[in-house]
Amino acid sequence: MNDVDQWPALADLADRYGIARDYWDWQGNRVPVAITTVQAMLAALDVDASTDEAVRTAIAAHEEAPWRRVVPLVTVGRAGTAAEVLVHVPHGVEVAVTVTLEGGGTASATQVTHDVAPRTVDGTVTGEARFQLPADLPPGYHTLRADGGDVAGEGLLVVAPDRLDLPPALARQVWGLMTQLYSVRSRESWGVGDFGDLAGLARWGADLGAAFVLVNPLHAGEPVPPMEDSPYLPTSRRFLNPIYVRVTDIPEVDGLDPADQGRVAAHGEGQFDDGDLIDRQASYAAKLAALELVHAVPRSAARERAYAEFCAQQGADLDRFATWCALAESLGEVEWPAELQDPDDPAVAAAAERLADRVDFFRWLQWVSDEQLAAAQSAALDAGMSVGVLTDLAVGVHPAGAEVWTLGRVLARGLTVGAPPDAFNQRGQDWSQPPWRPDVLAEQGYAPYRAVLRAALRHAGGLRIDHVMGLFRLWCIPEGGSPVEGAYLRYDYEAMVSILLLEAHRGGAFVVGEDLGVVEPFVRDYLAERGVLGTSILWFEMDDGRARPPETWRELCLATVTTHDLPPTAGYLTREHIRLRESLGLLTRSVEEELEAAAHEQEAVLSQLRERGMVDGGAEEQEVVEALHELLTRSPSRLLGVMVSDLVGDRRTQNQPGTHREYPNWRVPLSGPDGKPLLLEDLADLPRPRSLAERLNRTRDS
Repeated sequence: MNDVDQWPALADLADRYGIARDYWDWQGNRVPVAITTVQAMLAALDVDASTDEAVRTAIAAHEEAPWRRVVPLVTVGRAGTAAEVLVHVPHGVEVAVTVTLEGGGTASATQVTHDVAPRTVDGTVTGEARFQLPADLPPGYHTLRADGGDVAGEGLLVVAPDRLDLPPALARQVWGLMTQLYSVRSRESWGVGDFGDLAGLARWGADLGAAFVLVNPLHAGEPVPPMEDSPYLPTSRRFLNPIYVRVTDIPEVDGLDPADQGRVAAHGEGQFDDGDLIDRQASYAAKLAALELVHAVPRSAARERAYAEFCAQQGADLDRFATWCALAESLGEVEWPAELQDPDDPAVAAAAERLADRVDFFRWLQWVSDEQLAAAQSAALDAGMSVGVLTDLAVGVHPAGAEVWTLGRVLARGLTVGAPPDAFNQRGQDWSQPPWRPDVLAEQGYAPYRAVLRAALRHAGGLRIDHVMGLFRLWCIPEGGSPVEGAYLRYDYEAMVSILLLEAHRGGAFVVGEDLGVVEPFVRDYLAERGVLGTSILWFEMDDGRARPPETWRELCLATVTTHDLPPTAGYLTREHIRLRESLGLLTRSVEEELEAAAHEQEAVLSQLRERGMVDGGAEEQEVVEALHELLTRSPSRLLGVMVSDLVGDRRTQNQPGTHREYPNWRVPLSGPDGKPLLLEDLADLPRPRSLAERLNRTRDS
């Protein structure tokens, strides 16, 4: 047998490191995890489980690890609640525990009864004491310190809001736009929707009555072409993708001499392609060439100060990222020399000095990107949006990208994140992204995670967390294995969610968790208790094959008709997604069974429209699409999301999960019902978006 439960000691070790020994598949069957999977996952966490002796040694080390620290690496508490902490010092030694507050000042903890026998650790008889922390500690990152005789220790104390309060903008139900930014292009954006288009889209949406615009992850991609098409496979989530920069909006463009201004204009000419697909590579190559010209222009004293302040604020993280970009540009796709694979190696510092101009160029690109995203958020708010931009946080990063290089051990090597088989991809998925290591995250006080959250919240009214279940567990696949050979790796979700809430609280933002797919029963309840909104897709709100009335949906929720992983509603109604998955070989049931199931699902929803008098049997496509969105307004959900593709009658799928090169994922431009690409300038003259928006506004306010 290869079932890990047949090896009890290994099962015990797996439990200690948060590796699940089984899971429930999409059809409700229990699936045991193989011994080889557990061993490979433990190896990725630097735990040897190859023999009985190695397993016993690892169990003993895990048991003693907390006793070797005076205080835990990280203690998590909630504001208004007295958290407790275990302290380990030589037995019989008196110990005092204090808290140094992030904003200054100190507080003392109180020892409480704790009857636990001492144990000998590394030759020292060690005792364990329990302390209760004050309940009135403010939210923040504080330092916990214990002093006992000649022994002292420090750890991080995270105090988070018990619940994230919704901002005043969400005091009532609001609706907003959802789109893949790159797909919404204008005559000014050189073939790829950019930050200028984001501002324009926000102004257009505000005129329709939208409160927000939710976009795809804007994380950094490769520094030079070829660039990964998927915004969900970035090179770093800590920084932005300069492909979204509008070159002509940079103030220094006006300082170019006439010849260089002509060169910049020439790079932009012909970059808009009204063909079938977006060509990121050509667009980014043209932008980089123009951006290099602009980078060389001397900045005014005020602009120089602003750039210096940005660099100082971003600190060493920005320097490392820019160094990686310069090295990646210089070395290309060849394997890097060993001395350049460690960012702390002196050879990296020498290379950065040699490439100083390129390092500064990539550092400057981040400043320009940051300025333009901030300007887009300001434009959204100035136009009347009550929330503005909602950013999206991807699950992970490219396995050979900047974040892997800069963060080192905090990302597990030898594992990739994905998803087990489900109804929409019955062979499972491998997203090729290395997962966080729970143990190293704690060692580093969750600093890399905190930095990623701060970056995502920097110029946003709210944050969507893709696959929010990843804060609780991630489906991890050992290197060389298939998605069905994976297992779940668990995280300290109290720490992960509390830090998320603390960062959102500081940014005055709210959080939406994408909680679709396989979700443990307690997760949605836990997130709701902490004030994190969930996600409801109309087609997925089913009970035993019957559509749930929207009045029964969650209040803390972003409710939508569709999502970027499905066709726009006009295409979904014709079951285009079934035929697409069949053509790509992604089905494990016959296409006839899938079409029948889809027809039953759609009829369950459409019957609600007829029963409520929203449509009749002969309703046209546009009327059905509008009625489906009106149905959302009958829910108590605080946020309603409308895909821009649904507003204009688009039909084509942006992304087909589980494919890489088989389908042009993330390269489909916004198009009309006829399949012809639309420009941002075209939207104001279209009657269809205003018709749907007016119906939403009318029914939501009634």
